[in-house]
Amino acid sequence: MSLDYKNSGVDIDEGNRFVSVIKKTVESTYNKNVMGSIGGFAGFFDISAMKGMEHPVLVSGTDGVGTKLKVAIDTDILETVGIDLVAMCVNDIIVTGAKPLFFLDYMATGKLSAEKMARVIQGIAEGCRQSDCPLVGGETAEMPGMYDGEDFDLAGFAVGILDKPKAITGERIEPGDVLVGLSSSGLHSNGFSLARKLFFDSLKMAPDDTIGDGIQLKKALLEPTKIYVPHIMKLIAEGVDIKGMVHITGGGFYDNIPRVLPEGTGVRINPDCFPLPPIYKFILEKSGIAPRELYRVFNMGIGYIIAVKESEAKKIVKLLDDATVIGSVTATGEVEIEGIN
Repeated sequence: MSLDYKNSGVDIDEGNRFVSVIKKTVESTYNKNVMGSIGGFAGFFDISAMKGMEHPVLVSGTDGVGTKLKVAIDTDILETVGIDLVAMCVNDIIVTGAKPLFFLDYMATGKLSAEKMARVIQGIAEGCRQSDCPLVGGETAEMPGMYDGEDFDLAGFAVGILDKPKAITGERIEPGDVLVGLSSSGLHSNGFSLARKLFFDSLKMAPDDTIGDGIQLKKALLEPTKIYVPHIMKLIAEGVDIKGMVHITGGGFYDNIPRVLPEGTGVRINPDCFPLPPIYKFILEKSGIAPRELYRVFNMGIGYIIAVKESEAKKIVKLLDDATVIGSVTATGEVEIEGIN
């Protein structure tokens, strides 16, 4: 066997074929601001429409989907983790009030399969369409020796823009303000190391087992992360005075909420105000894990929180079907969840 790049484990031809396979999918995310097409050395995005801003500021974020990706690979359900990838990035940057502009992805694998990776790109494209955030570029790295076989990893990168005077920082939050929660679609993309340990090791469950009401475990685990961009852009367009926002990711309620609170303020949350998705009901019944730990690891049914005055909370509940008042801001300096020690 002659020594060449392909025999070393990197197939340039397959990489080129992958680009041709995903071209239409990627271009389906484009809007009028995207310049050029897939395959160049860099992506171009026209921001001339933003020139009316007083002080335009770029806002960026990067993330992955954690070990949720392991569940997707093991079950060969690859069409939705791309949605998770986009969601984890855009949901982070919109807490500032920024509008997502564009998205890029990075995919690394031991052996590139154009068809398999195209299924992942389908999800990324869907997430981009949901958030009106075009996929303008990316990188696919074939790295034999770093990844086993066709195993792969993902990273995403989102860039948004806001007018600095309108930035949502949380500094105006004060005791008496109200917390509005937006429902989650399930686990989203956090806590999967604990979830996998619980379901597959402790409970010895298989992906096709059900968790109640005929819901398969694999489908519950891989339910895509909800994208909140349309919700927040709608509230901003309607002139809702938002004081602060929180994306409930790793760290759950206890670690994420304090990130936007002024010093000395806290929150009190009533978990009876929002329903638990089926997978959380199952975890509560079967896991034996302390409730406080669950609220520190998972979103427990609330994926996003908005802090506003009470009058603004009423507007939000009218504007968004999945919004509900879940608590209030206090002067305790702590995150308190009723009934949880």
